[in-house]
Amino acid sequence: MDDITLSVIVPVYNEEEGLEPCIGHLAGVLEAGGESYEIILVDDGSSDRTPEIAEQMCSRDKRVKLIGLSRNFGHQAAITAGMELCTGNCVVVIDSDMQDPPELIPEMVRIWREGFDVVYGLRKRRLGETALKKLTASVFYRVLGAITEIDIPRDTGDFRLLDRKVCEAMKALPERGRYVRGLVSWVGFRQTALEYVRHERKVGKTKYNLKKMLRLAGNGLLSFSKVPLTAPLGIGAVVSLAALAALIVMLCLPVFYSWAAAVSIVTFFIGIGISCIGIVGCYLGRVLDQAQGRPEYIIARKINI
Repeated sequence: MDDITLSVIVPVYNEEEGLEPCIGHLAGVLEAGGESYEIILVDDGSSDRTPEIAEQMCSRDKRVKLIGLSRNFGHQAAITAGMELCTGNCVVVIDSDMQDPPELIPEMVRIWREGFDVVYGLRKRRLGETALKKLTASVFYRVLGAITEIDIPRDTGDFRLLDRKVCEAMKALPERGRYVRGLVSWVGFRQTALEYVRHERKVGKTKYNLKKMLRLAGNGLLSFSKVPLTAPLGIGAVVSLAALAALIVMLCLPVFYSWAAAVSIVTFFIGIGISCIGIVGCYLGRVLDQAQGRPEYIIARKINI
């Protein structure tokens, strides 16, 4: 473990267009930094030529390593797989599109050597993203910050450096449906931010569609907050008082339409009841995932590891 200072984990999924130039750029930055390093590509079940291109890079440079998952398990599972098998004294997670600039890695390492255990990238600006994506991301981070029990930094992604002891603490967590950036905040240690401007993607298209973003958001909210589970108690009390007040008002009116009042009240309460059952169902689903004990991912092959 002492032979390698820096492990860089790069989750990849259908990145045949830009994988080689992006990883070549990353390797150049790391080479110039002067630290011993390894680049761990985690292929998350790509269906294009990504695995073939990754194999070619591994054959040319033994410092480039490949973990191939048996299918697409998701971005967070791919990061977890890389953390399980990396060997560096510190670990950097960065996406293969290089929207997060690799040039910041030497600065992260410098801050780490000053004594910080986690150096996370804080996005000052997000170039090349639609106004809708920026708005939804901003709303999500602020809602997450308002209802979670730990302080998860706003406007951050998975681009960060972790000390080896933080990585080991993360590996010890048995949780499924992982929200990595939330878990990093949960384990604690000495953390600091490094501000940067996130670039627009130059090659290929994002693989993070609406479904995957909603799944990630759901994992973040359900993993680190009990508010959705306890909120129905307060909502039920407010609704009950409001319904009682409305009924009193209708009784005082000259004309009382009892059937309309009854239908409105019953329908309203049915809607609230269904919503509450749905919230409980979300948490029970997560309990089922944990109880089943299935692994977060399955490794199909490894190269240079």
